[in-house]
Amino acid sequence: MTSMTHSGSSTDLLLLVAGAAAVAGVARKLRTSAPLLLVAVGLAASYLPGVPAYTLDPHLVLPLVLPPLLYTSALDSSFLGLRAQVRPVALLAVGYVLFCTVLVGLAAYVLVPGLPLAAAFVLGAVVAPPDAVAATAIARRVGLPRTIVTILQGESLANDATAITAYRVALAAAVGEGFSWGTAAGDFLLAALGGTAVGLVLMVPLQWVRVRLADPLLLNTFSLLVPFAAYAVAEAFGASGVIAVVVVGLYLGHEAHAVDFATRLQEEAVWRMVSFVLESTVFALIGLQLRLILDDLGAYRAGQLALWATAVLAVVVVGRFVWTYATTYLPPLLGRGLRRSRPAAPLPPWNATFVIAWAGMRGVVSLAVAFSIPATVEGGGPFPGRELILFLTFAVVVGTLLLQGLTLPALVRVLRLPRPDRQRLVLTEAQAQSDASHAALDRLDVLLQDERNRLPQALETRLRRVLDRRQNAVWERLGAVHEETGESADATYRRLSRELVEAERQAFVRLRDQGRIDDELLRTLVRRLDLEEAMVDHDEE
Repeated sequence: MTSMTHSGSSTDLLLLVAGAAAVAGVARKLRTSAPLLLVAVGLAASYLPGVPAYTLDPHLVLPLVLPPLLYTSALDSSFLGLRAQVRPVALLAVGYVLFCTVLVGLAAYVLVPGLPLAAAFVLGAVVAPPDAVAATAIARRVGLPRTIVTILQGESLANDATAITAYRVALAAAVGEGFSWGTAAGDFLLAALGGTAVGLVLMVPLQWVRVRLADPLLLNTFSLLVPFAAYAVAEAFGASGVIAVVVVGLYLGHEAHAVDFATRLQEEAVWRMVSFVLESTVFALIGLQLRLILDDLGAYRAGQLALWATAVLAVVVVGRFVWTYATTYLPPLLGRGLRRSRPAAPLPPWNATFVIAWAGMRGVVSLAVAFSIPATVEGGGPFPGRELILFLTFAVVVGTLLLQGLTLPALVRVLRLPRPDRQRLVLTEAQAQSDASHAALDRLDVLLQDERNRLPQALETRLRRVLDRRQNAVWERLGAVHEETGESADATYRRLSRELVEAERQAFVRLRDQGRIDDELLRTLVRRLDLEEAMVDHDEE
């Protein structure tokens, strides 16, 4: 992920990860945005004496950091939700990235004297894709409607593939390898269709292995290898590893119910930890790049740099509004004029479109790709404007994270976007739970007709009570609250259940300390209680 020039690199990397995790922990404690705080602390730390020079290594970030981050995001995504929003997602993930590449490239070519057009398009491709982590993390924290979160998440899953392909085409022209529209179109189709094909080929056998690996430890080890394998296979064929990872992740997430409960519990915990460490370290690295980038800009005046950075940032922000509003409202309006006899679908509300346009934060992929720009072109000459491209990329990344990320929560409040209807969601959940409980009761009646499944009446009653409790718990969340505590009956039940579980846990520990049970039995008993407590708490997350 980083490259450091002195012998203490292992210690420095450990300090980076530990420091990033600590800052992210503080952000969680303060209930503020971890990406924004990490970037701000990284910016400040880059100028502290003794802080190592952490340099983003694109040969590590792209194949080792990007796949697991995309995979975790894909696992948590809704395949059905993305399918329902395929048009806006495709327009942003493909159309907007190409539009931004051209728009920023032309603007930089006009603004910066002596910057070749091909190099300007390299800059455009580098800053084109919004980040896969920042937008959805902030969107969920501020409570955006699910449709908006789905669109932003879908965009961030696929736009890196478009941007990296556009970057490779522009880079080939910039270093003197030549450019043709046919080659560019062929490269894009190979990346998109090839990556999709690799994902489709891999997803079924990978799921087959997941379902048949009985050992949760082996299955989670296998799960950790999946995104890297999908990425590596696709890249080996010259296709998009990003798209392959996303396709595999969406399918495995959609079919996660097929694995056993122990695997799901462990897999969720493992990937949450991996995602937390990687995201924290990545955003800290963004801030830590400032000093390194500024050290190589001696040929430019501060006023020039500030003007160009502000202009490019403005083009990125305004260009997203232009694209989002144009593609959202112009086609339906034109269609209405052509099909007056047919009722038209309602247009999306302007405030929802505004939030989608504003939530275009850039991230580590842009910086990693910028650092991969070669130092020389064909013939041995220096790559024109490489240091300036790095600086402008950094300015856009930090500018969008701080400007848009900091203001997005307030913007959502001002625009008064509808919050998710909690009562409607609970009613939907209650109906689903009721249907499932009835199905389980019917199955229990069938099973108990077999003499081999006969149970004492007390145990049969216990099974039925468990199903009744599960069914009634959701409805109780809609019930009246206690006049003193303000809790619903369900909330009180859960609180008392936790108290009882904790009392049992402490009793087991005392028995271990007294020598009446050993540590192995203690761990078995405590794990059983942990699973029960997880069942109690899962609805409150």
